[in-house]
Amino acid sequence: MKRHSVFYYVIVLLLISVPSVFAKKLDVERIYSSPSLSGASMRGLQISPDGNRVTFLKGKDSDYERLDLWEYNIQTQQTKLLFDSDDLHSGKEALSDEEKARRERMRLSGSGIVSYQWSKDGTALLFPLAGDIYYYKVGDKKARKIISTPEFETDVRFSPKGNYISYIRDQNIFIFNLAKNKEIQLTKKGGGAIKFGMAEFVAQEEMGRMTGYWWSGDESKIAFTKVDESPVEQVTRSEIYADEIKMIQQRYPFAGKPNVKIELGVIAIKNKKIRWVDLGKEQDFYLPRVQWTKNSNQLSFQWQSRNQQTLKLNLYDWNTKKVSNILQETSPTWINLHKTLHFLGDKKHFIWASERSGFKHLYLYTLEGKLVKTLTQGDWKVDDIAHVDEDSKTIYFTGRKDTPIERHLYQVSFDSSKISKVTQKKGMHSIVFGHDGSSYIDFFSSSTTPPQVSLHRTNGERLSWLVENKVDKQHPLHEYLSDWVYPEFGTFQSADNTTLHYRLYKPANFNARKKYPVLVYLYGGPGAQMVTNSWTSYMPQYMAQQGYAVFTVDNRGSANRGKKFEDAIYQAMGKIEVSDQIEGVKFLRKLPWVDAQKIGVHGHSYGGYMTLMTMFKAADYFKAGVSGAPVTDWQLYDTHYTERYMGNPNQVPQAYEESSVFPYATNLQGPLLIYHGMADDNVLFKNATRLYKTLQDNNIQFYVMDYPGKKHSIRGKKTGMHRLNMIRHFFDLHFGIKR
Repeated sequence: MKRHSVFYYVIVLLLISVPSVFAKKLDVERIYSSPSLSGASMRGLQISPDGNRVTFLKGKDSDYERLDLWEYNIQTQQTKLLFDSDDLHSGKEALSDEEKARRERMRLSGSGIVSYQWSKDGTALLFPLAGDIYYYKVGDKKARKIISTPEFETDVRFSPKGNYISYIRDQNIFIFNLAKNKEIQLTKKGGGAIKFGMAEFVAQEEMGRMTGYWWSGDESKIAFTKVDESPVEQVTRSEIYADEIKMIQQRYPFAGKPNVKIELGVIAIKNKKIRWVDLGKEQDFYLPRVQWTKNSNQLSFQWQSRNQQTLKLNLYDWNTKKVSNILQETSPTWINLHKTLHFLGDKKHFIWASERSGFKHLYLYTLEGKLVKTLTQGDWKVDDIAHVDEDSKTIYFTGRKDTPIERHLYQVSFDSSKISKVTQKKGMHSIVFGHDGSSYIDFFSSSTTPPQVSLHRTNGERLSWLVENKVDKQHPLHEYLSDWVYPEFGTFQSADNTTLHYRLYKPANFNARKKYPVLVYLYGGPGAQMVTNSWTSYMPQYMAQQGYAVFTVDNRGSANRGKKFEDAIYQAMGKIEVSDQIEGVKFLRKLPWVDAQKIGVHGHSYGGYMTLMTMFKAADYFKAGVSGAPVTDWQLYDTHYTERYMGNPNQVPQAYEESSVFPYATNLQGPLLIYHGMADDNVLFKNATRLYKTLQDNNIQFYVMDYPGKKHSIRGKKTGMHRLNMIRHFFDLHFGIKR
């Protein structure tokens, strides 16, 4: 149930970005079927190490999910195709089961060249395609396939100095010596339940760790995990497709059940000698982060307790073989993981992020674990470090200093701790710095500005538009501007005086003297935020064009308002979130144009769970609901996510009982539609079928729409068209709206 921003793994920009559907002017099929309207994808933008080019992945006009590698020359401002994926490989790509699952957990769709990497010196490019590996030396006429095997290679990377390429095959670690044109197998015992260099399910899905191996800076060693999945319960899961049913054996770590056994090793490239790191006597723990310091004999790793209330930052010394603890975080609820750890080049200090003050902030430490300085502070949140300029002693970071509904780039000095804002336009900025730190790419949007991409100097000065996306007369959005609905933002106070942020789309052609139905569009779960000053998905705009008001409130438990705001859900999921959503409906009812008898609710994933809980527990407020891919019983979800917020079900069974939808299901009064992907390996389809059975056994009528072959994200243009129309038709039907 990944809630994090897509910018953690792959950056997607809607180049034309017209995510709306109009009843009279533009139908659903047109918006989904035409790349010129739905937007071509542009992913993985990087500034080349020489700072002269921006490279990116872009979809074909005929099929925007088939990706090619492109280049934008900063000096000439010209764009050209570097590699056409069809020229390198034609025909169907047969992904391995492991790669399919990995891409689903990365929320990475499409085919062709879906990822790539520059060598650190900028002389070469590397990219996987169809399970093989391609290498391009800048200046050569074409890329060459350096690995071509029947097996599928995954997690392909350059070594730090570019002398090797590393990858996983058949659950083992391999490297390829470019100078000698020679493959070397580093581990040989992977297979079955044993995996070397690979991230386990919960690491991928819940920790944001997509790899299980890490190069030392001098290329002499690789740290890696050895995962034994045999303790994890193996379930037989059916994946139901349109014309077949596949029975899948999956090891799924249900809440309260055993996790994998994990070990951390370091292998010397020269002689393949492995040393195993002492991870302590406790066997039931997590290994969320591993990172080399600037010293290639010193490895850091983060150790997290099973209850996630303790997080240790440890150092392993290759020479002495000793492990030392340099920092420890504790919490009575849980510790949020982060990737904000930066080791400085002086080999003496590092920057760390902590929520110990109630908000995530930056701290400067020595490698002995002594706090040197608090770098940021206040009742606002740092998102992440974007770049550290050690020469000028300046940290560039993204955060919410001005308002929690916008993200900006800031800079702070090591010496003065004075913070200044770099980005100025109001909205959401996602930042990617170049290798040398002299420039950055800004991915920007606001509620009134479609996504834009621009290149900037570190002082914020714009050097060039990469995608201006200006809504001029040639822009597909231009002819609809007179009908466009822009959202309103605001706050209201709950009954206990908590400030809650909301976003409201009024219906198209709004008339304050009329009464309108409302769709409460929610997520509501931890780690996510819906109410932001950003260009949103098509759903709110589409429903507003159909005559609905669309209202979203970020309840307690959601992200970017501080740890106390999140902690309200601890061991009590489905309580305060529902109460805050009820407060939202009470706020709506005060608006004279809202029809209080026609307030519906819709959400997906945790939003699907919230839809069920609001329909079952608050029938007086929510009259109809559409629940997408919901968790129905938290004992059916995975260990790391669920126990973080709910504790272990073996220790707090009552908390799990009260957070399940089943004690309240028989209270259903209004019409309810549930949809689910029939091949979902994240929120298992069993969540839905168990609820179906409960409602049926109690003779409670409801509606179902299940999607054959679809995973948790339920991707696909045709499926998206169907789902959007279905949701609108459902609310039209039950609110008596005739078209």
